[in-house]
Amino acid sequence: MRGVKAQTVELASVTKRYGATVAVDGIDLKIGAGSYCCLLGPSGCGKSSTLRMIAGHESVSDGDIVIGPRVVNDDPPAARGTAMMFQSYALFPHLDVAENVAFALRMKRVGKAERLSRARELLALVSMEDFADRKPNQLSGGQQQRVALARALMTEPSVLLLDEPLSALDPFLRVRMRSELRRIQSELGITFVHVTHSQEEAMALADLAVVMNEGVIAQAGSPREIYNAPRTPFVARFIGGHNILEHGGRQITLRADDLTLAPGGTPAEGAHRAATVEEIEYRGPDVRVTLRTEQGEALNAVMSDRAFFARPIEPGSAVTVGWRAEDAHELAVGA
Repeated sequence: MRGVKAQTVELASVTKRYGATVAVDGIDLKIGAGSYCCLLGPSGCGKSSTLRMIAGHESVSDGDIVIGPRVVNDDPPAARGTAMMFQSYALFPHLDVAENVAFALRMKRVGKAERLSRARELLALVSMEDFADRKPNQLSGGQQQRVALARALMTEPSVLLLDEPLSALDPFLRVRMRSELRRIQSELGITFVHVTHSQEEAMALADLAVVMNEGVIAQAGSPREIYNAPRTPFVARFIGGHNILEHGGRQITLRADDLTLAPGGTPAEGAHRAATVEEIEYRGPDVRVTLRTEQGEALNAVMSDRAFFARPIEPGSAVTVGWRAEDAHELAVGA
């Protein structure tokens, strides 16, 4: 966007208190310039408070927020080089799409021709140029989301902050808009910081995924790193697709698609457990099998559609659950 330079975002021992409640507890995080970062976690984990502190919509109780070379704790939102896209798109109903996008320039007394020209450039970026003359109530939810994104980009931010921007969309449109967000971020090259409660959304979008829990960062890394090597039981459970069990005096995780199932009593190489099938869930491309081991552990195995129906099993069946030692990931002690 017209020579805009992406900036790093760094949080140094950042804390946010609301009275006696600590919402964010001394977190440290560095988000590289031009990267796509997703903050994710359950409700109340501190992710939205963190985003709002970066934006300047919440004050920092302790620590520093650094954008590019500057500590911005005392800067108003408009002076930080950031823009915020909110969960509620909050478009002005009396303005058409182009004027909604151009609103920030209108407030700066930019001439109508110039601001509408710039608005149409951004509407083209989000594939909405043909809707410039419509009012917001004539748009679908996905179209309103695109207009809100274009409006947020009008100020040419070096950092775009997105607060659960896809949560109001239906599942099909959410998937489509994920790819659009990734495309736009790649084209613009600016830093995106995106809050979500959806593991799937973070896995699809992020260069850096930051899993938060109870006001702290439980783990930060690439989506693949977090999925394949969760650090704690919380991360393993939250990311999903993992089993947690005791083996050899250690607590380990195993991906559901790394488990193999054989009829009960079948000799198995490597580590294994005897188990009973509790539930079968057909999901189209795969089948999820819920199991209970003799030790009382609840496990989930995921098999391809073809593999399952080549040798189907029923609830109540006795099976041997096996896995390769190299597929087990040890969790941190006491985590």
